[in-house]
Amino acid sequence: MNTTGSTFKVLVVDDSNTIRRSAEIFLKQGGHEVMLAEDGFDALAKVNDYQPQLIFCDILMPRLDGYQTCAIIKRNARFSAVPVVMLSSKDGVFDRARGRMVGAQHYLTKPFTKDQLLQAVQQFGAVAQGVD
Repeated sequence: MNTTGSTFKVLVVDDSNTIRRSAEIFLKQGGHEVMLAEDGFDALAKVNDYQPQLIFCDILMPRLDGYQTCAIIKRNARFSAVPVVMLSSKDGVFDRARGRMVGAQHYLTKPFTKDQLLQAVQQFGAVAQGVD
């Protein structure tokens, strides 16, 4: 159930099917539209087609990692204002700093809870609403 009355279009990018599915379930329970991508290249195509208001992006992925994916999204003028939240199983200062360097707004450590995910949507999705 969505408590804020706002529905956001959210893209979840992760090479783990388990993480993608659990994020999708949590976000849909929060009343949001969810699109899934399994790697950076898939994500870039879906960002263009789906135009999400918020992106959750795993860091460690094959072919194109989360940092590279985030940097490419942020370099595109159409999508540079879309908030990106990095997802990682590592909770290091270096990882957080590197995420900020490529334009990520926030960082969640896996495994995340439903509350953490929905709180990030409320916090950063509201920023994206002013963008459109």
